[in-house]
Amino acid sequence: MNTTTLTDEQLERFGEEMDAIRRRIIADLGDEDAAYIRKVVKSKNGFEIAGRALFYLPPAWPLAVAALSISKILDNMEIGHNVMHGQYDWMGDPALSSRMYEWDNVCPSEQWKHSHNYIHHTYTNVLGKDRDIGYGILRMDEDQKWHPYYLGNPVYALLLMIFFEWGVAMHDLEVENLVKGRRTMAENKALHAGIMRKVKRQALKDYVLFPALTGPFFPLTLAGNATANLVRNIWAFNIIFCGHFPAGVATFSQEECEDETRGHWYYRQLLGSANITGGKLFHVMTGNLSHQIEHHLFPDLPARRYPQIAEEVREICERYGLAYNTGPLGKQLGSVARKICRMALPDRPRRTPEPVVAEPVAA
Repeated sequence: MNTTTLTDEQLERFGEEMDAIRRRIIADLGDEDAAYIRKVVKSKNGFEIAGRALFYLPPAWPLAVAALSISKILDNMEIGHNVMHGQYDWMGDPALSSRMYEWDNVCPSEQWKHSHNYIHHTYTNVLGKDRDIGYGILRMDEDQKWHPYYLGNPVYALLLMIFFEWGVAMHDLEVENLVKGRRTMAENKALHAGIMRKVKRQALKDYVLFPALTGPFFPLTLAGNATANLVRNIWAFNIIFCGHFPAGVATFSQEECEDETRGHWYYRQLLGSANITGGKLFHVMTGNLSHQIEHHLFPDLPARRYPQIAEEVREICERYGLAYNTGPLGKQLGSVARKICRMALPDRPRRTPEPVVAEPVAA
């Protein structure tokens, strides 16, 4: 549904400028980047230890939940998501290798890397190819054909937010295609086995082992672990949706992306993403996915670099007349909520504009 606003020559130059940024940052990677991610890992571990320990003191339950929630958010956003993108593979550290890292989430890392790193980042916002548009559950674009099922859009979104890690775990199973007969249970056998192994591991850790270690405080610890997972789910859902679905984010048809050039790929990543403004701590807690535009342009660059290049990317966009979608969290959240509700309803008939009759030019 989108018309390319840049000529082929402009797209080529746009791509060259983006490539130049990427090459410059890669050449500059070094000790500061390594020290940063190790510091974040150390902080994550510290918050987890503090949270687990505070569950032995029932009056400190809110503090225990807060500490554990921060640990889980850091693990999923600034560490897990970014490490599994290969952002720190250059370090040669097995603990920070995209091939070996396993995050604190019910979704197996290998399956997530396929559905996210490959499918989503290759086909960002291409209707019919990018399954992150609605996650097979929601209607998030006018070009998704409306069905009475979508009247429940707000309810489905709420449930997805609450159980977000479970939605992510099931994403690669393509449940919607199973229902439609486009995929068979046999095709999902290996995937399902992998999910169940991870689910058992996570459930044992959060809902059996750690609660049992607190003895008589088992129920409180169990509730605390569940609450921390809920907080992480809600936070991750809102940050991700604000980066992909606020007003102004573009979608593309498969025809528009045939024989796509490098420049057009950058163009599509830019227009298919949105940023969230905020302070340094806010950006860390989002895994710097508050710079979703820069992340989609350069998914394998360490996310801590995104704030450094954001102004340069924005300046380039202004020179090419391209929209740079950004705004505070409240604004982006409100925009996403309105879209979820609007897409629940049938499309309004589009009015055919009345022909404009030119006024006679005075002699």
